[in-house]
Amino acid sequence: MRKIPASYRLALLLVAATAAGLAPTALEAQSAPAPRPAAGGTPALAELKTALTLTEAQAGQIAPLLDAITQGQQTVTNAQGKLTELRTAISSLLTDTQKPQFAALNNAPGARGGARQGGGGNPTRIPNTPGTPLLIPAGPNAEAEARAVQKKSPNLAGPTADTKAQGAPGANPPLKAEGDFVIGPNYVRAPELTAADGVPRGTTLTFSMSSADSKIYPGIGKSANGTVDPNNPYTLLVNSFPKPYTRTITVYVPPGYVPGTPAPVLVGMDGAGYIQANVLNNLIAQHRIPALVGVGISTDGSDAQGSERGLEYDTMSGKFAEFVETEVFPLVEKNAHVTLTKDPEGRATIGGSSGAACAFTMAWYHPDLFRRVISYSGTFVNQQWPFNPETPHGAWGYVENIIAQSAPKPIRIWMQVGDKDLFNPNVMRDNMHDWVEANHRMAAVLRAKGYHYQYAFSLNAGHVDGPTRNQTYAEAYEWVWQGYQPSGK
Repeated sequence: MRKIPASYRLALLLVAATAAGLAPTALEAQSAPAPRPAAGGTPALAELKTALTLTEAQAGQIAPLLDAITQGQQTVTNAQGKLTELRTAISSLLTDTQKPQFAALNNAPGARGGARQGGGGNPTRIPNTPGTPLLIPAGPNAEAEARAVQKKSPNLAGPTADTKAQGAPGANPPLKAEGDFVIGPNYVRAPELTAADGVPRGTTLTFSMSSADSKIYPGIGKSANGTVDPNNPYTLLVNSFPKPYTRTITVYVPPGYVPGTPAPVLVGMDGAGYIQANVLNNLIAQHRIPALVGVGISTDGSDAQGSERGLEYDTMSGKFAEFVETEVFPLVEKNAHVTLTKDPEGRATIGGSSGAACAFTMAWYHPDLFRRVISYSGTFVNQQWPFNPETPHGAWGYVENIIAQSAPKPIRIWMQVGDKDLFNPNVMRDNMHDWVEANHRMAAVLRAKGYHYQYAFSLNAGHVDGPTRNQTYAEAYEWVWQGYQPSGK
C-alpha cells in the first residue's frame, strides 16, 4: 500500500478532527505545541483516538500533525488580530465621510475572516452556559429588571435561564444601572460616531517617543514564538532580545480647553483607535462626559509572550501605569500644552484584548493614579510573561483569587465580551484560556465584592468586535464617567 504524503494526511486529519469537533481552536497570541504526557498523548489526541479508534501507530503519526494544525490555527489568529489593529489605524486617518465606507467594506462578506463565524472556530456560548451571570436583555425594561436582579444572590444563570434572550436592536445597557446585560445580535452604529453640525470639535496631534529614551521600556523583540516550559506548564519559554522602537502618541484636546486648567484624561491602549474624537466631541457638547483629554498610546506592533506589547500589557504589575505617569504624561503636557489632573477619579483607561487587561491592571495596581476602566474582550487569562511566582496564573488570577481575596478598591469598570470570543484549550492546557469564562467570572467576582461595574455580553460577536464597539462606545464612555466631579467641587 502506498504511503499517503504528509500534506494529504494533514488535510485528511483536519477534516476528520473538525467533523469530530476536535480541531484545535484559536488563541489570541500563543503559539507553542503542548507538552504531551508520557502515556495517553495530549488530551486532544486521546479524544481523537477514541472517536476514530486509532491504533498506537496511527496515533504516533498523528500527534505531530495535530501540533502542526495548532500552529497553523494560531498563525491565522495572530494575523486576524494584526488585521484588526491595521483597520483601526486606517480608520483613524480617514475623514468622517470615508469612515462609514471603510466600515462597510470591512463588514462585507468575507472581509471579517472568522470573526462573525466564531473568531476562527471558537464555540458560541449561550446565555445559560454554566458560570454565566444572570443576563438582563438590553431594552425598555432593563433598568427595572436590573434593580430586581441586584437583590438576588448568587447572580448566576441556571439551567432554566432563557437561552434565546437577546437585546433589542441597537439597545445598550441602561446608563443608570449596574450589573450584567445581554446585547445584540443586531447592532446599530451609534449616532455619536458621526460629526454633528454645530458641535465644536477638539484638536488632535501626534508625537513620537523613542524606546531608547525610556527608563522603563527600552524595547525588546523575540526571535520566535515560545514553547511550553517543561518544568512549569503555566508559562512559555521565549528567546527575547533588546530591540529599540518608536511609538506614536496621539492626543485629543477638547474644544475650548483653557491652558493651565487641570483636565480629566482618558488613556487608550494600542494607539488612537479607542479615543473616538467624534464621540468625545458630541458627548462633551451634550454635557454627558467631562471635557477630557484623550491620550492614545501605540505599541511596537508585536504581541504575546516575549514581545514588547505582551510585556507592557500582560504583566501583572504597576509598571505600565508608572510608565504612563512618569514618561508619557509629561510629554503630553509639553507637546499638547495641556495640564492633566492629578485626581485619580479624573483618570480613565480603555483597551481591547490584552490592552483591556492592561487598562484594568493600571487601575488595580495604581488606584492612586487611575480609577475608571473600559474593557473590550479583556484578556483576563494566563498570558503573563516572564513567569512571576507571585502571580503564577497571570491575569487569570484576577478571576481566580486576587480580587476575591483583596479589599475592594475604588475602581469603576465597564466591560464586554462576545459570545464567540477567544477560546483555546489546546496549547498550554492550563484551563485558563477561555476569554468568555474569564469575563463571566470577572463580572461575578466584581459583583460579589461590591464594585461599581456594568457587563455587556454581546451576541453574534467575535473578539473585540467592531459592530459591538460602534454601538457601545458612547454608552461606555458616559457610564464610566458617571459621578465624576472635578477636584474641589
